[in-house]
Amino acid sequence: MSKLSRRQFIVTAGAAAAGTVIIHGCSSGSENNTTQSGSTPQPQASPVTNLSPEEMPEVTTAKLGFIALTDSTPLIIAKEKGLFDKYGMTGVEVLKQASWPVTRDNLELGSEGGGIDGAHILTPMPYLMTLGKITKQPVPMYILARLNVNGQGISVSKDYLDLKVSLDSSKMKEVFSKAKANKKELNAAMTFPGGTHDLWLRYWLAAGGIDPEKDISVIPVPPPQMVANMKIGAMETFCVGEPWNAQLVNQKQGYTALVTGELWKDHPEKSFALRADWVDKNPKAAKALLKAVLEAQQWCDKPENHQEMCEIVAQDKWFKVPVEDIIGRIHGTIDYGDGRKVENPDIAMKFWKDNASYPYKSHDLWFLTEDMRWGYIPADTDTKTLVDKVNRSDLWKEAAKAIKVADAEIPTSDSRGVETFFDGVKFDPANPKAYLDSLKIKKA
Repeated sequence: MSKLSRRQFIVTAGAAAAGTVIIHGCSSGSENNTTQSGSTPQPQASPVTNLSPEEMPEVTTAKLGFIALTDSTPLIIAKEKGLFDKYGMTGVEVLKQASWPVTRDNLELGSEGGGIDGAHILTPMPYLMTLGKITKQPVPMYILARLNVNGQGISVSKDYLDLKVSLDSSKMKEVFSKAKANKKELNAAMTFPGGTHDLWLRYWLAAGGIDPEKDISVIPVPPPQMVANMKIGAMETFCVGEPWNAQLVNQKQGYTALVTGELWKDHPEKSFALRADWVDKNPKAAKALLKAVLEAQQWCDKPENHQEMCEIVAQDKWFKVPVEDIIGRIHGTIDYGDGRKVENPDIAMKFWKDNASYPYKSHDLWFLTEDMRWGYIPADTDTKTLVDKVNRSDLWKEAAKAIKVADAEIPTSDSRGVETFFDGVKFDPANPKAYLDSLKIKKA
């Protein structure tokens, strides 16, 4: 396929479904804020009567966005199981977004402007929005919970099956070098510049001596379009959440090099975030939403619920994928597609256990440090002040106590301590500069 037609496919693959050109992750402009409903909008109703006057939310409606990724499941389950209703939020809509740029645009609009109030979101995005780096003006955001840890993957085209690429990306270095020498453009795809998938992909490439700024083009592609783009040879590798890595393997179009729990055990991933002004105006409603999400996360992590959970989210109105593309990796059953198969629940996606839901500030600090590394935010950003502004772990604790989470399950520190990556590199949140200085390949 020619470069032009391949590039056209990458840019327009999702346009028919979304009604918009959706590969504009670097753009801060609002192009077309199409929001697709994953559920039938409900009229505003009276709050449930078993709430005390102190618990009654200021409003009973909220619009929440999600992308068709397994880690959005807590929002979907909170809706499907009536948990939003339970806490008085009887008019919550959970709305499918075509891409992360569309999620961003709709958050910038807010529900009063035809957009959304909050979302299942890549953890760095609320920070980039608060700084005004990806919006027309700063849009202050709050992170109320982490939706999951683990559960993403880095996949490689079937053209490289003979290389058996895994945690060691250096096996692809010679291939990329030859392509560059022949002036052939190669692409590595992620979902949004400066987002989690971008940072996992860049970390993995750089750890193998591949410079993502020079040796390959790193481009944004919406998650549901990853497999289609790989099929027509538009990319060599991609990083995305499930179920798209598993679907690639099931369709025999490529293989999984690694699942991200192998890159960094129990790493943070998506967050539940709301516009700061909405939370400040509706604190009881925000707490009600958060209680519903936390309860949904507890439900999602129970093995006896996994089959039902996957059957729910696989429906056309949510993900529109076969259940078998989701269920295996939820259990930690990984068929990499290159002959490797493992059963390891510890590297699977976690929604609640092992403090998966708690929004550790130390983790947000790592994301900001990596965004500095690749030039997405200035090197002199006061990251501690920014994290304290955006990360509302205090609200998480309030909601957890309200739904009677055991004290032993509520972290007493906002830092999980020193983190160790697969290549032996350590991140000490008490000294992020030392971590950044130690990295050989970086833009900043």
